[in-house]
Amino acid sequence: MKTGDQLLVKKINKSIVLHTLQTVSPISRAEISKLTGLNKATVSTLVSELMDKDLVKEIGIGKSSGGRKPVMLYFNQTAGYSIGIDLGVNYILAILTDLKGVIIEREVVEVTDTSKKNVFGILKTIITNILELVPESPYGVVGIGIGVPGMTNKEGTIIFAPYLNWKNVDLKGYIEKEFQLPVIIENEAKAGAHGEKIYGSGQNAPNFIYVSIGMGIGGGIIIDNKLYHGKGGLAGEIGHTIIDAYGKKCSCGNRGCWEMYGSENALLKQAKLLTSLEGKDISFEFLIHEAEKGNIEVINLFHNIGEYIGIGLTNIMNTFNPDQVIIGNRFSRLESWIANSIHRVLQQRLYPYFYESLDLSFSQLGVLSCALGSTSFSIENFFSQEKVTVT
Repeated sequence: MKTGDQLLVKKINKSIVLHTLQTVSPISRAEISKLTGLNKATVSTLVSELMDKDLVKEIGIGKSSGGRKPVMLYFNQTAGYSIGIDLGVNYILAILTDLKGVIIEREVVEVTDTSKKNVFGILKTIITNILELVPESPYGVVGIGIGVPGMTNKEGTIIFAPYLNWKNVDLKGYIEKEFQLPVIIENEAKAGAHGEKIYGSGQNAPNFIYVSIGMGIGGGIIIDNKLYHGKGGLAGEIGHTIIDAYGKKCSCGNRGCWEMYGSENALLKQAKLLTSLEGKDISFEFLIHEAEKGNIEVINLFHNIGEYIGIGLTNIMNTFNPDQVIIGNRFSRLESWIANSIHRVLQQRLYPYFYESLDLSFSQLGVLSCALGSTSFSIENFFSQEKVTVT
């Protein structure tokens, strides 16, 4: 345990000043002093150090409340940039953001071959393309965050990604070697939960569950405003909770897992059995288009999938009793077709108190939750040199 020596106290105070500038600017030195309780001399010293590092700039003179006019400060969010990547099963979405998560560039590539060699090659190309678009700045790209559809450990190794058919893959080592940049690897649902906490629907909820529904189902758990990892970093595999003890065989080796009934994979398999779609090239986008055209079979299929989602959410609500549940990833686009089915099941199966206090929402960030959460991990890693977390 660190003792509170003078250097640590200074770092804590600098953390407080930087955080204030990131969240409240433009702001004057005097206002920072008033908000934080730090004396004006300390604030001035710390602001000067942050200005020397190009993280803080003076914006000009503010209005006076009776005395000398204050010099206003702002956080220099374009001092550097970060890359966030959502490595999906059938796509790769990459974004370039500034240090406040504002998206500068965005690129999406469809993936049909999930072999490690092919995916690594696509990642190398897409990162190279984005690096060529980075504006000039003092720090350039500060790092890369990647959300992956599988289990990851604290060292960033992909232990198991069933839909990619990957085991013990060192993606972090490969990307760091190729680009000489810090890389953070995290499960895509955890990254999505972090993205919703920092930028999306979960900003005001200290405890919530983010349910990522794509080809599989994953969960990100926020407890007391922090991402919960569990022992070994594997918490949140909610798609593999059992809803049918003798049900369909899952890629994890078990039977009756939730994601076998309420995911995009389950949706596509069921869609192939529909009479109206016989002989069609079925995809997620195609099914949305059919529903928009009024295809009753597809709309009914969405409702059925929604009911299975409701069953899984019942287990989550009964287990965690969270402030909020957020449905994200690609299924956030199906809100108008699945929301009623989900609520109907929850109303039937939950205790009345749980249902009446339920705050269920669909992601405001949509498919960007994971990429934004990933870029945020990278940004936080960069600022760890300047910040101290005090608990």
